[in-house]
Amino acid sequence: MKNKRKILRRLAVLVLLLSIYPLCVLVYTWSHVFRSDLEGGRQGPLDAYRHALASAVVSYTLNERAVYLMTGLMESGGKDSNKMDRHNNRIGAQIGTDSKSFRELEPSVRQSVLDGAINSTDTNQITWLPKELWRDGRIW
Repeated sequence: MKNKRKILRRLAVLVLLLSIYPLCVLVYTWSHVFRSDLEGGRQGPLDAYRHALASAVVSYTLNERAVYLMTGLMESGGKDSNKMDRHNNRIGAQIGTDSKSFRELEPSVRQSVLDGAINSTDTNQITWLPKELWRDGRIW
């Protein structure tokens, strides 16, 4: 009985830790999104920023494979917005891998977005859809 409780307690701690990590990534990412002066909350530069920043954080704190796994699960559709998200997630993952410190992540992602372009096919350039395809500038 004592071993069973010990195992259950450890399992509960593990579940708690596994649920805290995504929450921390989301809080960090959205806190920057809400303070950002970028426009185009859905399918525009702000959306690109959100995807790249979250991917950079995950890549820096875990690894690139974690980003690719999540991207495969969440961005599997063939829509242009999913292609854009996968593209920006890859760039964010690379930024996270290349960063020497956590403090470099946000400024590096922001600069990548500022250097980005509409419908870019350059594998090293952040991209977003044309303004007429943005969804009312909303983030969600």
